[in-house]
Amino acid sequence: MAEGAGGPAGPDHGGPASSQRGAPARRATPTGFFRGYIFDLDGTVYLGDALLPAAGETLAALRARGLRTIFVSNNPTHPREHYAAKLTRLGVPTPVEDVITSTQVMVDFLDRRMPGARLFVLGEEPLCTALRAAGYTLTEQPGEVDAVIASFDRTFVYRKLQIAFDAIRAGARFFATNPDPYCPVPGGGEPDCAAVIAAVEACTGARVEAVVGKPSRHMIEATLGLLGLPARECLMTGDRLETDVMMGREAGLSTALPLTGATTASDLADSAIQPTYVLRDLGDLLPPSPVAGPVAGD
Repeated sequence: MAEGAGGPAGPDHGGPASSQRGAPARRATPTGFFRGYIFDLDGTVYLGDALLPAAGETLAALRARGLRTIFVSNNPTHPREHYAAKLTRLGVPTPVEDVITSTQVMVDFLDRRMPGARLFVLGEEPLCTALRAAGYTLTEQPGEVDAVIASFDRTFVYRKLQIAFDAIRAGARFFATNPDPYCPVPGGGEPDCAAVIAAVEACTGARVEAVVGKPSRHMIEATLGLLGLPARECLMTGDRLETDVMMGREAGLSTALPLTGATTASDLADSAIQPTYVLRDLGDLLPPSPVAGPVAGD
């Protein structure tokens, strides 16, 4: 059952946190287990090079019960091998196959819609490398560009914007990896893909045709395909309302928001997007008793 359709899917029948804008969100936590768990990374499992409180213990406990855990990131600045290796180094052993990134979803998107397209990328080298490895030609000649790809880009300069401007004015299509306004880092944040999208849209008058990362249907399809489970038996956990929680809602998943990353209690109270559960940290995903509650779907 999708959120908002008579109650949340999953084992807790207490209902979602407050859905009224401006009302303080009621803190709710699961009373049972789900079969599948989808986790955001930055601000949810770790921040910088350190696991967030209770993250390691919670993931270990879920896995010990034989429950499926996968990780999803909108950050295109590293290949999924990097994230698997980082999790493993931090004490959460993770195979590459259990990580999905917006880069991977972008490649799949282009393979289905524009195979062989010539691309101009407003992004960093890991994204460019992945696109080249998938057989795509990257060019800075506006007249040769079939599609402009916007992404998180700390090398963004006016020259790149000019090439994107000229390419789109010449008929190139416009796609993006993710809609995030900023990427959380210890002590603050860095402007993310939304800033690049806005710059291109402002000068060209074009609107981005597809953003493939969370909360898009493209990311939903990739995630549920990897889990191999019905949405009602899975939980999406992440620290952003507009991407993580919204993706869960769109997919019919129950959702959990840990107050360890981008979203504060004040942000949550002011938002129309409300999760099923509100967590102090990932430790709240575990029921109070190790034997409490059924697995969702039983």
